[in-house]
Amino acid sequence: MKKLYIPFLLFIALFTACNKGEPDPDPEPEPSGVTPAMARDTLNDLMKQWYLWYDLLPTVNKEDYADPYELLEALRYKARDRWSFVADYDDYNAEMAGTFVGHGYRIGIDTASMARIALIYKNSPLYTAGVRRGWIVEKINGVDVAPLLITGGNAYSDLIGPAEAGVTNTFLFKKPDGKEVTIVSTKQSFSINTVLLCDTIRLKTGAVAGHIVFESFIDASKQELETAFTYLKAQSATELILDLRYNSGGYLNIAQLLASYIAGNSKAGMVFSRLLYNNKNSIYNSTVNFLMTSYSLGVPRIVVITSRYTASASEAIINGLKPIIGVVTTGDNTYGKPVGASGWPCGKKYWFNLITVRMVNSKGEGDFYDGFAPDGKALDDIVYDFNDRKEMCLSEAIRYLETGSFSDDKKTLPFAPVKIFSEKHSLMDNAIIEKNY
Repeated sequence: MKKLYIPFLLFIALFTACNKGEPDPDPEPEPSGVTPAMARDTLNDLMKQWYLWYDLLPTVNKEDYADPYELLEALRYKARDRWSFVADYDDYNAEMAGTFVGHGYRIGIDTASMARIALIYKNSPLYTAGVRRGWIVEKINGVDVAPLLITGGNAYSDLIGPAEAGVTNTFLFKKPDGKEVTIVSTKQSFSINTVLLCDTIRLKTGAVAGHIVFESFIDASKQELETAFTYLKAQSATELILDLRYNSGGYLNIAQLLASYIAGNSKAGMVFSRLLYNNKNSIYNSTVNFLMTSYSLGVPRIVVITSRYTASASEAIINGLKPIIGVVTTGDNTYGKPVGASGWPCGKKYWFNLITVRMVNSKGEGDFYDGFAPDGKALDDIVYDFNDRKEMCLSEAIRYLETGSFSDDKKTLPFAPVKIFSEKHSLMDNAIIEKNY
């Protein structure tokens, strides 16, 4: 799969700037040879050239800021930009490669104020021990969990300890059958699976609906999506439910691939997304087209399950498919991120992700900073596993495919978004346009 790169010569110049030049005499250089001041200066140059809102940057003296982290916070266009970041080089690349250290779950609070597993990765130690979405987490290390999550603060993160292999916690779970089970789990390093579930649903109409729960757009997703769509193609799926409720973004080229599997080869060459840079770089505006794939479904419509965590590359899927096929959504409002980020390494010590482009579809539609409101409102029902037909979002998606409408009783449903707590420190909430190294 082709990645989209910024001009190579510019990249070399910027990368070199992180590694050469007169060092600041005060700070000690990082192990990479890059001082914080050198990285700060490189970030300053990048923002003046590539930042989408470069013309709205405040006037600051870069020397007043010790490192790129401080400078970015001073320069960020806060009225719009919630997503540009500076990260540790190794941390960023580990996340984008799918490397995870922990027990391997996300946890949420249900409508009865109980803590439940909302998501669990199949390579995690707790999944191996049998834990699944919907299990109640009663205690960790003898402490009631739900009150800590409801109250907020650092008590929960302090309780489970740092994201380091070897940290052990004792969990008291209640299973769906009401039985309690104690599991002692040790945090491990493992690769996450981004396709959390791929199955089929036989509809009352007789049609077969594919059902994919997809968590992030990273490098490992390419093979996982190929496997998923190979299976759905073999099962003769003619409808599709795509669950993006916990998918906060990732590489746009993976979103392009997923959209191509959905739309079908008859749409290959048509516009999926247009990337629009600032007026200094409009020469680099480009078009991302639908691709030819080996296992495309070519469905005429799709139901997407969404939540407040559905962001950026996930929203690009919704926006890019809308002019091509029928797209309806159920769940909650999406996050609202119609812009994309470009990434630059700096001396293999820092990683800069800066908002550089607007993303619009083939009709020029974008700027959905308020997100996409669901066509059919439904609660993220963490009481049930993703494939349980009693789960509200899945139930509504199936209902739409069978009847062409959502439940009337959900239109006035009073609910607050389910807050989900993750072990991993996410660097996502992005559609990453370029991967430069």
